[in-house]
Amino acid sequence: MKFLSTFVTTALLVSSTLAAPRTLKERVQARISSRQSNPNQRLATTDADQRALIDIQYSNNWAGAVYEQPPPEGSWSYVSGTFTVPEPKAVGEVKEGSVTAGSAWVGIDGDTYGAAILQTGVDFYVEADGNVHYDAWYEWYPDYAYDFQLKFKAGDVVNLVVEAYSSSWGYVQIENLSTGETATQILRAPSEKAVLAGENVEWIVEDFQSGGELVNLVDFGTVTFTEAQAQAGHKVYGVEDASIIELKQGDKVITETTVISDEEFNVKYTG
Repeated sequence: MKFLSTFVTTALLVSSTLAAPRTLKERVQARISSRQSNPNQRLATTDADQRALIDIQYSNNWAGAVYEQPPPEGSWSYVSGTFTVPEPKAVGEVKEGSVTAGSAWVGIDGDTYGAAILQTGVDFYVEADGNVHYDAWYEWYPDYAYDFQLKFKAGDVVNLVVEAYSSSWGYVQIENLSTGETATQILRAPSEKAVLAGENVEWIVEDFQSGGELVNLVDFGTVTFTEAQAQAGHKVYGVEDASIIELKQGDKVITETTVISDEEFNVKYTG
């Protein structure tokens, strides 16, 4: 297991790639005040769901693994994970001006506690012309997401770290292990009402929001999280005891999440 960071060591990382608001030409300008993750939009479990998958919860926007409450050691203060950047495919026709995308990230809070989420991850987009691009970002919800000046392509391996120093201060790090580039940011809660509780930690593939609506979710293939770790007090946890979330829209479950080991699981797009 990796040694978990401290305030002193993370503060020394200021020399890494600086973060910048989403201001990259027209594409990013159009999203600067609209791209946002949301807390888990839980769905009521139907009788059929309950009979088939009693240990799984359903969501309109999340798929992955989450701890729904803090352990006896105390509140959650750290979460990390690694995954390979997928090559997304559009589902159906992509209309000009529409947003067809998905996102993979790790974070603290946002499931049973919805007042705040501290998170970092990678968005993957398919444009109307078929081009694919990626954005690395960080966010302290309910503030909007901001870009890191960090590039990714399909097949790159990304490592994500989120750490809460307190309920109102935190740290995020995203590293492209394939290129050796790293970006970090120390963050403060955007308001007194948006402090962390340390009630949840999660590893998520999300159908995020743009312009007040969920984007058209891409076919992201399979996102495999490895080295999935979370810390509360001095104890480190994996995902074997986490709750599984499947993404369900309309009457259709469109993901399949499978735990492989205590530190590895898959989220597969099933359409």
